[in-house]
Amino acid sequence: MRKLKLGIIGYGNMGTAHVNNIMGGRTPNTELAALCDIDPERRKIFSEKYPEIPVFENAEALMDSGLCEAILIAVPHYGHVPMAIMGFGKGLHVLVEKPAGVYTKQVREMNEVAKKSGKVFGLMLNQRTNPVFGKLREMIARGDLGNIKRITWIITNWYRKQAYHDSSEWRSTWRGEGGGTLINQNPHQLDLWQWVFGMPDKVYARASFGKYRDIEVEDEVVALMEYDNGIIGQYITSTAEAPGTNRLEIACDMGQLIIENNNKMTFKRNVVPEPEFNKNDAPFGMPEFWNCEIPVDATGGEQHVGIIKNFADAVLYGKELLAKGEEGINGLTISNAMHLSAWTGETIDIKNFPDDKFYDMLSEKIANSKVVKNVRKVVADTTGTY
Repeated sequence: MRKLKLGIIGYGNMGTAHVNNIMGGRTPNTELAALCDIDPERRKIFSEKYPEIPVFENAEALMDSGLCEAILIAVPHYGHVPMAIMGFGKGLHVLVEKPAGVYTKQVREMNEVAKKSGKVFGLMLNQRTNPVFGKLREMIARGDLGNIKRITWIITNWYRKQAYHDSSEWRSTWRGEGGGTLINQNPHQLDLWQWVFGMPDKVYARASFGKYRDIEVEDEVVALMEYDNGIIGQYITSTAEAPGTNRLEIACDMGQLIIENNNKMTFKRNVVPEPEFNKNDAPFGMPEFWNCEIPVDATGGEQHVGIIKNFADAVLYGKELLAKGEEGINGLTISNAMHLSAWTGETIDIKNFPDDKFYDMLSEKIANSKVVKNVRKVVADTTGTY
């Protein structure tokens, strides 16, 4: 079986995990052809463990080596877009760690370059491999829930101590990371939201910045999402609640569907759809419902391994991508809209999202952000010379 020759850019937390998965034989259709990191100590650690794999000091050298037909970008957030654009320009297929980028204006540019390149473009949206959300998506498409009335997702089990925020100087800063929980922990849920329910039309949010930890970015967000068809969405997230909650609740004509902790699905299914029951003349009562446990694979799916395998199959055999790179703009737009709403107090029109306004306000935040001294931790000038 032919294997995809993949180069990994960045040997930090996620880069190390991807290397371990590939070298551990969990992605049989993928070969680690090269790696780069600008930190000499990290290159040394990698080379001592895998002396047979070529190592480069920067991304461009790896891309120009001719050893790789695709790259996986696993560097701090601001480096995602410039490195992806560089990769497409050099004729490489590109897989980017989440998020697609920090602000919509740059991600739109990346999507245009990707489209013109004709190369495979994937995004590490590994929660799409979770069978629970695949099942939910199928049920909605099939009409099993009837019309959806309300969506509420409480995702507050992203607990992070102060030590986490202090572990790298680029973390939890506007200059280094581009945001807090919305850009770091929540891209997966925001992607699943739009992947399953579609894009909201309007977003209003309140956020707390450094409320519970000594950080300059958001650590708590409460948002209201509106759809033109009448659906109301509520999104609540925090990194300071313990033990926290992960509960997705969907109120619909056919009852109520609940997903807890990404692995359990319960359908309180009405025997008679609510709109039909509403037609009877009795002033009180409610439809009879059955408490149904929906059978799902609770393992969580293949996660990162599944995305890499699917990406390799897309390059090698033309298989459809589960997580197309250009779709990363959707979850990021919701995230940017929540930030913008929290900053301005305004309700944000998603269909006409003001890319320039958001970028200008983010730039002001960056200008007043604390200085990040270690260049390995952030690609602040977005030149892609990581």
